[in-house]
Amino acid sequence: MKKRLSATGAVLGVLTTLAALPAGAEASPHAVGYQPSARQTLPLGPDGLPETRTTTTLQPGVTLTRIVRGNTDDPALHWTVEVSIPGGDTSPDPDAPPTALKDLASADELAAELRRDGFEAGVEEVTTGATADYRGGTLGWRVRIGAFDTQTAATAERTRLRAAGYSGSAVYTGWDGEATDRGPWRVDVLTIDPRRFRGTLDASYGPDLENRETTSALSASATATAAVNAGFFVLDPKAGAPGDPAGVGVYDGRLLSEPVAGRPALVVHDNGRRTEIARLTWQGRIATRAASLPLNGVNRVPGLIRNCGGSAGDTPTSLPLHDVTCTNPDELVTFTPDYGDSTPEGAGLEAVLDAHERVVELRSPRGGAIPRGGSSVQATGERVADLATLAHVGDRLRVSTTLLDDRGRRMPTSPRTDIVNAGPELVRHGRIHVTPATDGMVHPGDPSWYYGWVHKRNPRTLAGVDGAGRTVLVTADGRSTGSLGLSIGESAEVARSLGLRDAVNLDGGGSTTMVAEGAVLNSPSDAAGERPVGDALLILPHRHGT
Repeated sequence: MKKRLSATGAVLGVLTTLAALPAGAEASPHAVGYQPSARQTLPLGPDGLPETRTTTTLQPGVTLTRIVRGNTDDPALHWTVEVSIPGGDTSPDPDAPPTALKDLASADELAAELRRDGFEAGVEEVTTGATADYRGGTLGWRVRIGAFDTQTAATAERTRLRAAGYSGSAVYTGWDGEATDRGPWRVDVLTIDPRRFRGTLDASYGPDLENRETTSALSASATATAAVNAGFFVLDPKAGAPGDPAGVGVYDGRLLSEPVAGRPALVVHDNGRRTEIARLTWQGRIATRAASLPLNGVNRVPGLIRNCGGSAGDTPTSLPLHDVTCTNPDELVTFTPDYGDSTPEGAGLEAVLDAHERVVELRSPRGGAIPRGGSSVQATGERVADLATLAHVGDRLRVSTTLLDDRGRRMPTSPRTDIVNAGPELVRHGRIHVTPATDGMVHPGDPSWYYGWVHKRNPRTLAGVDGAGRTVLVTADGRSTGSLGLSIGESAEVARSLGLRDAVNLDGGGSTTMVAEGAVLNSPSDAAGERPVGDALLILPHRHGT
């Protein structure tokens, strides 16, 4: 702990001695007192807000820039209590569970009841902007009670609300995403210049896929110079194995988790010297000389498809649907030793293969260890009979997987390639290009989900490549009064303002973490502190012989 605190002081000490610089610029003695021009400032809040940028070099070709923008004393912002709205007698679906947004009639009905019970309730319309694939407009209406100077006061009102039989939460209006808000915002930017970078940009999931580790632990285990959290992952055991990437995962050129069909990913080639955003699908098969079968997944619990976007027959959809776990009782899923000590247990059949792809065991029920260098294939439901017909002890069973780009062409990978899942897309060819509908962030019949995840401000982690070919990794703190966070629309604007030609959103919220020289630089928003995640992007120093 002492070492980590010392590292924090060292990094922040360097940062605070420097003044504003454009992201990725080299620090110099002449930089002190530098004031960025309007076009160099973040596009957040009104023009003319104070903004400082402090930049330091972490290793050759890698810079860290902290950007702080706005005021901490915006008089227009306050705490309030947002009430969960039940269906109500006037709702199209009176039996629907309470949500943050509903139709106007349901919101008016609830507000009237609250006023009768002595609460100062008001109804507010929530509108959202259009994106590249979503028309925007009115999301619904919310009900809020009071305007409070402190979170403590709002929490006390929430307690009184619950005692009266209602439910709700204390929220800060600075998280709503209004363009007139004056901040503050805190954004940290890592820039990797391939012309001078001699280290490695690597994706790491830790000892195995099925467990989670913090970004700082992953960074420390690799002795990384810096790191950020990366892709989405399974969190709830009911959705699969916690820690398993919820989308594509390629590590050192090996596909260890299949894509959510067509969703964007951050593709890092040549250890960080060439980065791109790509939309990926995949094909997988198991085959003998006589026959073959299509695979449904790689290194995940059969039947559970987190974020959906899997195979035909998945319920409720085979299209991407973020934060939803689709199901399918009939699947073939392949496993490598990277998954963990033991494959998932359950009804079905498992063909266990040695390092030469020979079937050495047929297990039923499924679940158990995998031979060193080997693999296995699990079948559930109707696929059990298919696997039993194809796989016999002593036979060779070839397992193959192929990544495909958005044109159906094979995505070239090498041992110097890493890919982490992402979404939605933010910037394409230098223009704002936000794709929540395509990537499953528009939930049919549930505007409250879009309201909380896309429309409102949250901590965010962003990544992309700028016009000079530099890889840029960004974190923005949120869910506090000291840093408001970013909406998805604001994330795109920030990415473009930092010069990104192509950019994508990585996992955010409580997962958002940036580490430099052993110190967590940002303020993770979970009450428990830094959240264990599925994988992270690590910037490693140059090591002779690599």
